[in-house]
Amino acid sequence: MEWADLIGRVASRGERDAFKTLFEHFAPRIKGLMLKAGCKADEAEEIAQAALIAVWRKAAQFDPASTGASAWIFTIARNLRIDLLRRTMRSGRFGHDAELADSADPADSADVLISRAENTARVTAAIECLSAEQSRVIRLSFIEEQPHPEIARLLGIPLGTVKSRIRLAMNRLRELLDEES
Repeated sequence: MEWADLIGRVASRGERDAFKTLFEHFAPRIKGLMLKAGCKADEAEEIAQAALIAVWRKAAQFDPASTGASAWIFTIARNLRIDLLRRTMRSGRFGHDAELADSADPADSADVLISRAENTARVTAAIECLSAEQSRVIRLSFIEEQPHPEIARLLGIPLGTVKSRIRLAMNRLRELLDEES
């Protein structure tokens, strides 16, 4: 699927079918990511919906030359998550023993989250540079957390091929990310 093309169609023509395809693909993935980041189910759902509404409103601002569509969409979602954390901290809704994941100091939480968002955007953009086959196995393995035998079954390929594609893709990702630094 060419996500950048769909965003372009939303931007230029307000095409609802293109947006529907984007929503159906990205909303559950954003929600899953937010749940893994520690959001409650209703917060994760709210962030997913707000992120896709932002995609609808800001589609004209998307520049496929600067970033991949997935990275752009997930960055919007992460920024919404950061905003939610800031609002939560300001309103004092954290309990005394509540702690932000991977952060001992709540004052650093926004910086940590921004750094994670930037790193995730870099990795997402690098994944989009892979071949379709490699990108698919990486997404199934690391994003959807499917076991290798299940990936082989889903794709109808041998288990050894799944493992080879993952190994080759990881090597390529390492090269791409090293080029950026």
